[in-house]
Formats: sequence, C-alpha cells, structure tokens
Amino acid sequence: MRVNDAVLGLVLLLLASAMIWLTTYFPAFPGQDYGPALFPRLLATGLIVCALLLMLRGLAARRQGEPWAALASWWSRPGQVVSFLVMPLAVVAYLLFAETLGFIPLAFALLLALFLWFGERPLRALPVAAAATLLMYWFFGEMMRVPLPRGLLNDIL
Repeated sequence: MRVNDAVLGLVLLLLASAMIWLTTYFPAFPGQDYGPALFPRLLATGLIVCALLLMLRGLAARRQGEPWAALASWWSRPGQVVSFLVMPLAVVAYLLFAETLGFIPLAFALLLALFLWFGERPLRALPVAAAATLLMYWFFGEMMRVPLPRGLLNDIL
C-alpha cells in the first residue's frame, strides 16, 4: 500500500505532539534548568520538522494527481502478503509467549523461523539465529540491565 506523504506526515505530527504533551507530566529536578523531559521534547521537535516536510512533499505530489492511498501490486500475491505480515506476527508472538517461554528460547525460535521463511538455508540460519540471540541477550540483559523474561530457563539463569 502506498500512502501519500501528507497523510503520514499528519500522523507523525499528531504522535510528536502527543509526545510533547506527555512530557508535561514529567517531574522537574530542583536546581536544574533541564530535566527528564528535555530529550523527548528535542526528539519530538525533530519529528515535527520531519512531519511538516513530509506534509509539504505529500501535498505537492497530491497536486500532481497522486492519490491519497493506493494498493501496491504485490497485495494480489498471497505469499508476499504473508511475508509482509510475518514481522508484526513475530512481535505479537513475542508479546504473548515471552513470559512463559523466556527470551532466549523464544528469540531463537522466532529468528530461526524468520530466517527460514525468508529463504535462508538451515545450515546458515541455525548458527546465526543462535549467535544473534546470545548477542541480544548479552547486550540487553547484561550490558543494559534490561530484565528479560527467563521463562523455561528460570532455574538455569
């Protein structure tokens, strides 16, 4: 599906505006000129600039006859539609099963399934999925101290 840039710019503008509004609830640090709201507001300001540029480009394309939205030709091919939906479905699967199965088994299974779905050979997909899973676990779980779900490996880790 091809959506006009003006529509995407409007959505981005609304999201960035909501982001700025939500930072008004952040607490201020006494004795400092800036607090935890500074970085999200700077980021939202950059998003607003991008949104306005997208809207200008979209309106210019609209004047030249581009529709607000149009389906791409690949939407008529079911295999490509499934390939398009595989990534959001993997995220939903992670959200549903992460606590039960744990990060390491689920991330490995999802990565392996994605590699195989998109045509990678199993002999290459297995070690890459394992290495990527361990690298992500090390980075997020150990370096960044993100509490990743342990699930089935609760007694081991």
